[in-house]
Amino acid sequence: MIIDQFISAGRAKWKQKSSLVLLLPHGYEGQGPEHSSARLERFLQLSAENNWTVVNLSKAAQYFHILRRQAALTGKEEARPLIIMSPKSLLRNERTRSPVSAFEEGRFMKVLEQPGLPESAGRVKRLILCSGKVAIDLETELESDHHQRNGLHILRVEQLYPFPKEEIAAVIQRLPNLKEILWVQEEPRNMGAWSYMEPRIRSVAPEGATVGYAGRPERSSPAEGLPDLHHIEQKRILRKALDLGEPQNGQGRERM
Repeated sequence: MIIDQFISAGRAKWKQKSSLVLLLPHGYEGQGPEHSSARLERFLQLSAENNWTVVNLSKAAQYFHILRRQAALTGKEEARPLIIMSPKSLLRNERTRSPVSAFEEGRFMKVLEQPGLPESAGRVKRLILCSGKVAIDLETELESDHHQRNGLHILRVEQLYPFPKEEIAAVIQRLPNLKEILWVQEEPRNMGAWSYMEPRIRSVAPEGATVGYAGRPERSSPAEGLPDLHHIEQKRILRKALDLGEPQNGQGRERM
């Protein structure tokens, strides 16, 4: 009720400006349903009229710059609540580190391209879009020898709302032979960002490119209760996302 009445609709209903920051534990780490989901899908469902900013970050510098920007907007007309999905396992993950220069000279980026990709823009056939912790998992899995790097590019959507349409479209324009855009998430299909992202991805997809899904199937529970089952499912998602050999039909088949 507090979120619905006073945070999401604070401007529309009460004409109140707010720069409140919500840090919400959200990350599929094998700790069970109660410790996995901040119900990202509900925040995205409430996203409209530029009422707040929803982010799911993957780099330390991104976290620094989004908080600095939020502080700078306090009291101004542009002030909006900031919703941050915060996976616990990324707190000490070396892959989230940023160089000092990124803090000194950088700024918040709505999207981040995977370092080292693409090796050749003309060869890219599959563009993976993802957000948050799963981007780090994909980076780790990508380093395995059995995965091909040619034909693949990964774009991390750091800001989910407002949707960074121009930034994503700019990356797509550099990939002339793109055949598929794949949204990858840890959450079940009826949760997470998929329902929010699908129509928006289709709005920027080039003609002839399919839009697909890689993640958990629809479920009533946010996550598995057993760590072993969690790791098996997580591995399956990553391998499907990076498997360039799996054919896709022309109707944008959504992969479970």
